[in-house]
Amino acid sequence: MRLHLSIPLAVAVATVLGACSPQFNWRDYRAADAPYSVMFPGKPASHTRTVTLEGHQAAMTMTAAEVEGTMFAVGTTELADAAQAKDAARSMQAAMVRNIAGKISKETPHADGVELEAHGANNGRPMQLHGRFLSRGKRAYQVVVIGPERAVDAENIDTFIRSFKLN
Repeated sequence: MRLHLSIPLAVAVATVLGACSPQFNWRDYRAADAPYSVMFPGKPASHTRTVTLEGHQAAMTMTAAEVEGTMFAVGTTELADAAQAKDAARSMQAAMVRNIAGKISKETPHADGVELEAHGANNGRPMQLHGRFLSRGKRAYQVVVIGPERAVDAENIDTFIRSFKLN
């Protein structure tokens, strides 16, 4: 169960974003390469790279926006079949929690996946992760908010995660 989705990938996406806005400027985003829409708190940027999910190579696209040190991101990939997509969603979840050396503090199962909250650290800095990990058909998705502990506003987390819709 190796997946190398890491904080460096999120940082690379954030770097592409350029200067971050100190304010939340919510905007509707419709993905060109996957059937979903979501509200981002700033202008998002996308990056695609090949990853290994449960032993299967797949092109994963991360679309993200950073605001005041908090990353709001959607990752998606298409696998060969629905079973591989379910496994990939679980692998994405494990990798994101592992990226902050986290422990899951809250987990809510859903018909298509799971929603969770985890707390940990990155480079000695306390971090929190809020995410929804799911699959539909041959696609796996991760919808995550990751940032410094206590810097992530609950209302903004909820706005982002609840706005994610599969088309």
